[in-house]
Amino acid sequence: MSTFTVPGQIAGLIAWLATCFVISAIGAAASIDAGPFYAELVRPDWAPPGWIFGPVWITLYALMGIAAWLVWRQAGFRAARAALTLFLVQLVFNATWSWLFFGWRLGGLAFVDILVLAVLIASTLAAFWRKTRIAGTMMVPYLLWVGFAAVLNYTVWRLNPQALG
Repeated sequence: MSTFTVPGQIAGLIAWLATCFVISAIGAAASIDAGPFYAELVRPDWAPPGWIFGPVWITLYALMGIAAWLVWRQAGFRAARAALTLFLVQLVFNATWSWLFFGWRLGGLAFVDILVLAVLIASTLAAFWRKTRIAGTMMVPYLLWVGFAAVLNYTVWRLNPQALG
């Protein structure tokens, strides 16, 4: 446990959550018209309804922010630079996916992005686990969801070549 003050730890938690939700908003900007677009796509029977994505992502971003905070609070950014840098890089790939798939409708590039994202998440999870197991554990639902999303991305892309390049 670091020697950060309680107000400093609270500020850190707010900062990590804000970072996650700002990135979420950047990705969401590409998804403004995603509902009607997603509804028009041919989807496999196992695809979730469009309304489920919002609540799932809110939960995942909250877990991610708390996990990053737990790693950060151990000793600060400097002591966890590699783990937290991986975390920030994977956030960029996360936001980029929404732009590729929904904004620019490039299903193949979105699929490549989500595969890289999954590797980055797994790497972040491992790095977080080495710092504090609870933070690593908190990244597991995110990795599982992105793995599912990768399969869904690939399937929807292949079923909709005209709409998704």
